[in-house]
Amino acid sequence: MTAGSPATKTVLIAGDSSFVRERFQSAVQEAGHRAVVARSAAEMLGRVRANLEAINLLVLDLRLSQASGVELVRAVRRLDNGRLPILVFSGTITSADEVRELAGLGVAGYVNEYSAAQHILPSLAPHLFPDNFNRRSSPRVVLSIPVAYRSGDTVTAVLSLNIGKGGLSVRTMSPLPVGSTARLRFALPGAPAEVEADAKVTWSDHRIGMGLQFERVEVPDQASIDEFVDGHFFAAGA
Repeated sequence: MTAGSPATKTVLIAGDSSFVRERFQSAVQEAGHRAVVARSAAEMLGRVRANLEAINLLVLDLRLSQASGVELVRAVRRLDNGRLPILVFSGTITSADEVRELAGLGVAGYVNEYSAAQHILPSLAPHLFPDNFNRRSSPRVVLSIPVAYRSGDTVTAVLSLNIGKGGLSVRTMSPLPVGSTARLRFALPGAPAEVEADAKVTWSDHRIGMGLQFERVEVPDQASIDEFVDGHFFAAGA
């Protein structure tokens, strides 16, 4: 495995399920990047040890054979000294305590291993191209819901890509420029009322969409967002 041009990234996908590995591998390769897979903890750690400088992102299943959970990330950190961005498949998280431990180890975020194919690259992009994205520490939930936004006198309807406590990203071929402001309206699944928020564009890419950071959200609406995000990750654990 060798490093490519600055625009070409290498993603190491370590997963126990061939279905998940192959879907993520295809999505990365179809976008013009390199995808390398590992089927076990030993294989994943061997690739990190041998090719650390060439790997731009590790997407990790915490239930890999031969190791599991937080100890698996600690093993990576012993090899990379905290250098490598790591995303964890959200379905392999078991508790809120585990999320807190992973945060302490510098895990960059979480990705749904069963995301629709068109959502895979957008969920990886902020970590592959961090200089173009304003990343926040909140976990992101991959979510496709209608979002209406007003900018100036124009109202536009789009679909979300993901949402966190501090903002959301949307798919659009005509994103607003970075720094633009917009008024958002959307309904979370199961919520009794629509959420309204003022937001600022923090990244913009016509191939993917744009990221919107919440700047003003009413307290009940922010509580609904927080509950939704926490519920997605912690329902089975804490």
